[in-house]
Amino acid sequence: ASWLTPRKMRPRDILDALALGSRNMVTTGLLLVAVGLVVNVIAMTGVGNTLSLMIQQWAGGNLVIALTLVALASLVLGMGLPVTAAYIVLATLSAPALYNLIADAQLVELIAAGQALPDAVGAMLMLAAPDKLGLLGHSMSTDEARGIVEALRTIDPSLVTGLYDQVLDPALLLGILLSAHMIIFWLSQDSNVTPPVCLTAFAAAAIAGTPQIRTGFTSWKLAKGLYIMPVLFAYTPFLYGDWPAMLEIFFFTMVGLYAFAAAFQGHLERDHGIVARLLLTAVAICLMYPGQSFLHWGGLVVFFAFLAWDIVVSRRPANTRLPT
Repeated sequence: ASWLTPRKMRPRDILDALALGSRNMVTTGLLLVAVGLVVNVIAMTGVGNTLSLMIQQWAGGNLVIALTLVALASLVLGMGLPVTAAYIVLATLSAPALYNLIADAQLVELIAAGQALPDAVGAMLMLAAPDKLGLLGHSMSTDEARGIVEALRTIDPSLVTGLYDQVLDPALLLGILLSAHMIIFWLSQDSNVTPPVCLTAFAAAAIAGTPQIRTGFTSWKLAKGLYIMPVLFAYTPFLYGDWPAMLEIFFFTMVGLYAFAAAFQGHLERDHGIVARLLLTAVAICLMYPGQSFLHWGGLVVFFAFLAWDIVVSRRPANTRLPT
């Protein structure tokens, strides 16, 4: 390709490039030996399947714990498996658990809003939790609605999963299923940029001639959105809401990620200290916090005011003193 540019590579330049690539491959090859050990451990012990099964038991119905466990499992699996293979292993055993947890949250919202349930649900509650029977069909708190779902699950877990098809919209269920798989697929990529095994970062370091581990940690810092997006998939209708809702989530998320990156790097339009970085972090959390419009708009106003002030100050000429 260089022969099509004004600065063509001469035969000596090609030999120098081959020599440089060989020298860079020495360090990369040593790292691949260490990675190979991890690959063999994961493949021979079956720790990948074991971790996936443990996620369902340890989460205990808590979506935050489930997301944390999936992230840790994907990081371990990604050390020894390609992204697609790690996704397949996790999705096979963990996607149903994530699907049920997200669908439970939607079901709880409908019950809390007074959604009518099939008569069979009332009959089951009369046997297991008669004190909750009077709440059905009326507005209630989220905790009371969650208590009804847990009481039904105590009777028969399949009763709750059957309610998904009877109460929730099929398009909503499809979106929830897509969200569960996108969470796993998104997190399956974190091993590419997370030390100690981050082959993509190591390859980039070999090309750029920079230290491998430092490059790995830098890539990890720059890829923070990799860990934020799965939370949005789980707690917002980003993939299954109506168009206005999805566009609103997209807009506030993009601004929030920009604010978060500025806080993490300590630089917006100019360098900032710890106080400004903490403020930007709080603004980013407000912008991306699920389901709180007043936090979104408040964070947006504060961020743009901060950005405008930053632009004004950065363009202000530095004070200079004339020699006396």
